[in-house]
Amino acid sequence: MDRYHWSRRIAQLDAVDDAPEIYRILFAYEFPWDLNQALSFALYRTYAVPSIGALLARTGEFTHRTQKRYDDTGLILDTILEHGFGSASGRTALRRMNQMHGSYDIAQDDLRYVLSTFVVVPMRWLDRWGWRALTEHERVASANYYRTLGRHMGIKDIPATHREFCTLLDDYEREYFGYEAGGREVADATLDLMTTFPPNNYAPKPVVRRFARALMDDPLLDAFGYPHPTRVERGLASGGLKARAAIVRRMPPRSQPKHFRQMSSMRSYPQGYSVDHLGTFPPGTTLPAAPSAGA
Repeated sequence: MDRYHWSRRIAQLDAVDDAPEIYRILFAYEFPWDLNQALSFALYRTYAVPSIGALLARTGEFTHRTQKRYDDTGLILDTILEHGFGSASGRTALRRMNQMHGSYDIAQDDLRYVLSTFVVVPMRWLDRWGWRALTEHERVASANYYRTLGRHMGIKDIPATHREFCTLLDDYEREYFGYEAGGREVADATLDLMTTFPPNNYAPKPVVRRFARALMDDPLLDAFGYPHPTRVERGLASGGLKARAAIVRRMPPRSQPKHFRQMSSMRSYPQGYSVDHLGTFPPGTTLPAAPSAGA
């Protein structure tokens, strides 16, 4: 297996019919660390939309149980990706996600925007800081994967291509990004959580926060009321990620998948978890019996 083993494998697959398999390879084999970081920043962007940031602050999940909310989101999405939309585990994860969203009055426009961040932010992250950029074939497949996810979530008028997702994201942020106290509160809590992830926890927390803000664009910083990093800070943060990419480019391809549940940042369930127990439930809900352990 040489470094481009998986990209050649992806090129043999169909970007429509095999979109879940392509995205599974990208996430579990080609870019597990990068896509996890990129999706974290994708969620971060959603806090800068006042209607979304205010709702997340009101629930208290992202401010008082930040680690669990982070873990539950990652585990639900990763269960769908690993096992497939039609599997028993995948259907359970989809049901949990839709039950949680259904507890709140969330506008279709906001749901479409959140979906667009999952498509666009990882592409742009890998363009800048990945050990390679996504091919056009992979971009098409990624958009098709999230189009399928969006349909299972009941989202209407989903963009047809990755370029349309980009247009939607840019237009929505241009119109709706703005300061909201709840969004800032959620952003601060998420930044604090980032400082505890290995290897970030070995560095002073203010340094980690400044590093993370140096990766954010000015409209996002302005929406949270964060100060703009200096050119030196931006250069150091971007240069560090590019240096990492240069090292990863020379490493052999991954032969075993790396799933979210195996990452050191996932810490809420050391004894295992049950997918149908993930996320939030209305008060008084009787949870189904949990299996002994595991996913």
